Order: sequence, then C-alpha cells, then structure tokens
Amino acid sequence: MDEFHILLRDPETAKYTVEVYKRFRKWGGIPTAMTQNVKDLLKNSQIENILENARFIALLNQGPGDRNIIGERLHISSQQLSYVKDVQPGEGLLICDGTIVPFMDKFPKDTTLYKLMSTKPGEMLAV
Repeated sequence: MDEFHILLRDPETAKYTVEVYKRFRKWGGIPTAMTQNVKDLLKNSQIENILENARFIALLNQGPGDRNIIGERLHISSQQLSYVKDVQPGEGLLICDGTIVPFMDKFPKDTTLYKLMSTKPGEMLAV
C-alpha cells in the first residue's frame, strides 16, 4: 500500500487497515505499507495497532520533523537516527523484531536486475 497515511484518514478505512495487518500476519501474509511523510502516518491513533503488529520496518532518508517523531515513537536514539539524516538512496535503518541495524545498499546500476527493480521511471526496463 503506497501513500499509506491516506488510508488512515477515514475512520472506516483505518479500522479495516488495522484488521488487515492483524489478520494477514496470522495467515502468513506480509502486509506492506509505504509513505514518504512518516509524521502524517504517526498522527493517526490507529497506527499504534499497526506498529505493534509490524515485525519489520525500513527507514530511508527522513526530514527533521519526521526524525523527531520516529525517534520518540519507535524508541530510536539520536545516534541511530543519524543513519536517516541527509543520506543517499539505498541507505537507512532496518528495524526487525526490535533490533535496529543501519544499512547501505550500493546495488550495481549496470545490471538487468537493477533496471527491473528500479522505481525511477527513466531507469525502468520495459518488460
């Protein structure tokens, strides 16, 4: 689900989305949500239910306001948050079952796999 915070604006879609997260994991599913502005997402009261059921979170470059909220809500230290401050694409933090790990992915751009996985329109391979 891209621009995930939009689903949480309406009380009915927010309630349904929380149920998706709770139930899909029980059935072996992997619900996945993305948003560019975390503070919009974290403003919603329903997000607590989703975060409690999320076993994996990937954080990329974040603005100052988003970093502050993320640090507070996810209990991430300022040192750890430095890995999502002014970083390049493919760099950030992974949070898995409470373990926080910085990462740097320098995937070779001259490969077919990169072109298949790229989300940049000018780099996408026609398939």
